[in-house]
Formats: sequence, structure tokens, C-alpha cells
Amino acid sequence: MKLNERSLAFYATCDAPVDNAGFLYKKGGRHAAYHRRWFVLRGNMLFYFEDPASREPVGVIILEGCTVELVEAAEEFAFAVRFAGTRARTYVLAAESQAAMEGWVKALSRASFDYLRLVVRELEQQLAAMRAGDCPPPPRRPRA
Repeated sequence: MKLNERSLAFYATCDAPVDNAGFLYKKGGRHAAYHRRWFVLRGNMLFYFEDPASREPVGVIILEGCTVELVEAAEEFAFAVRFAGTRARTYVLAAESQAAMEGWVKALSRASFDYLRLVVRELEQQLAAMRAGDCPPPPRRPRA
């Protein structure tokens, strides 16, 4: 599948449900200042906009191969999206509250294809164990 700016902008702003959305503070790449941006997580793509009404994203971060971790930073509730490699960029983001930060860290950690592959593999193993009779079926709820 070929992606271009127009198809990315459409995907970022379409009416389909999002995995997460909200304001975060993003530390600039060249400057140490934080900028308040509207972020939208769809699948493994994290789009950011000037504000919620914007029709075109300022940028997109493709989350494959990243790790999400808490960091010490000037901003409270900060976390980083890191990529492997010596020249890879680290994105430092900060939420507006502890609850928002925890929600974003969880959502971003689950956004990669590798994570979904692990979940599917675990579910396949559970299903195989149930079919083989190695695992008792889930308990039934008593009727009221």
C-alpha cells in the first residue's frame, strides 16, 4: 500500500473510531520548548495536529519497533517514545494528568503490530489448550 500526504490526512481525520485522542505536550525536535498538540492514535500511527479542528496533521509517528517509557523531564507526567538505533529520534511527550499519561502509555504500548502478534499467539495457545482438554472451560455464571 502506497501512502502519500493526502491519504494520511484522510486517514487521520476520517470518522472511524480512534484508539485514543487528546492533548499532549510535545517537546520540539530542534528546540527544547514543549508545544501543546492534539494527538490521535489510529492503529500504529500517532498523528498530531495544531488543534482538534485541524483537517491536516502537523506530523505522524509510526509506532512500529518503539518502546514507551516514563522519563524525568521539565514537564510533569512526561513519557518518551523511543526507537532502536543510533540515529533514531526519541519523542518526549507529556500529558496533562497522571490518568491521561497512564492511558496514553498503555494505548501506545499496545499499538504496534508486534504487540498484536503476541496477543494473537497467546490466544491461539489458550484455544489449543482448551481444545486438547488441558484447560478447564471458563466458569459459568450462576443464574439469578
